[in-house]
Amino acid sequence: MYYVKKTVEVAMAHRLALDYESKCTGLHGHNAVVTVWCRARELDRNGMVVDFSELKRVVKGALDHRFVNEVVDFNPTAENLARWLCERIPNCYKVSIRESEHNEATYERDE
Repeated sequence: MYYVKKTVEVAMAHRLALDYESKCTGLHGHNAVVTVWCRARELDRNGMVVDFSELKRVVKGALDHRFVNEVVDFNPTAENLARWLCERIPNCYKVSIRESEHNEATYERDE
């Protein structure tokens, strides 16, 4: 099995829909760090699991300098965004989103 990992920094804004009072229901932003893990049993014709530049393009295109509520049709928590990204990236099995130094959410496919 081959594995690759890519870390991408993004500036994003969102507002959460919560059933309790929280400052996160207001518009706020993060300089988030997104880490993507991919794997493959066989390499592609170029000898890669997935091109690192493609991983960066997908993550930045989806989140960087975006108001995420206008991009997705679900509550854009870090957990939900991690799963959404994982489903969009070829050979991806795990995504972590660190919103701040002390707050990180990870989604990993259960395969």
